[in-house]
Amino acid sequence: MERKDLIHQLSEIERSLRQEAGFSQEQMAKVLGISKKSLVQTEMGRRNLQWTECVTLAVTFSGSRLLQETFGGELSDMIRAVAFADTGVSYPKTMGGKVWWTDLNEKNGYRIQQNLISRHYRVLDPDDGRMISSFDAEEIKAFFDAIDTDGE
Repeated sequence: MERKDLIHQLSEIERSLRQEAGFSQEQMAKVLGISKKSLVQTEMGRRNLQWTECVTLAVTFSGSRLLQETFGGELSDMIRAVAFADTGVSYPKTMGGKVWWTDLNEKNGYRIQQNLISRHYRVLDPDDGRMISSFDAEEIKAFFDAIDTDGE
């Protein structure tokens, strides 16, 4: 998934997310830091949210059932994968993928996982620390294959 795809998906569900939270358009516009007019245009499909508005939405409503069901768990993981595409980044420890993830490969405690909903990939270390996230399966496989698990 590319940034534009994530922006489009979040723009499409913003209204439902606002309603789930019980917010008025005025309240949601204030939370996102935009005018009510811009919010109305987004909800009518005339405008997509901007990247920073999407990040604000993801962080502010991280506990939303709708976001979790739409994106397969923590949206922050997808935000990181999109935001840090083609860069090295240090990720915080995960819960090991017990709910939204399936293991695709494992060697010496290192695992490739794929999200069941969004279909993006990640590599976890033996302590469930996220080493890399990406939508590019070949990038993940190359990273995984390059891991020195023997300490040599």
